[in-house]
Amino acid sequence: MVQISVDKAQIGLLDLINAAIRGERVWIIADRQRAVQLVPVSRPVRHRQFGSAKGLITMADDFDAPMPDFSEYTE
Repeated sequence: MVQISVDKAQIGLLDLINAAIRGERVWIIADRQRAVQLVPVSRPVRHRQFGSAKGLITMADDFDAPMPDFSEYTE
């Protein structure tokens, strides 16, 4: 656990943030009392949902048809 004054926290904020990300408890002390605790933000785990884009993507009927500009190369 790290306890540090506001003045010292201003100087070493990046180190305190990294300590919190590593899982250490970081307290910033103001007026001789714990005022702020730094904690890492937990990112929500997103699960893939099969079929969630159904109906959003369409493909042209002639998608596989030969392109007219390339007819001389396909002969």
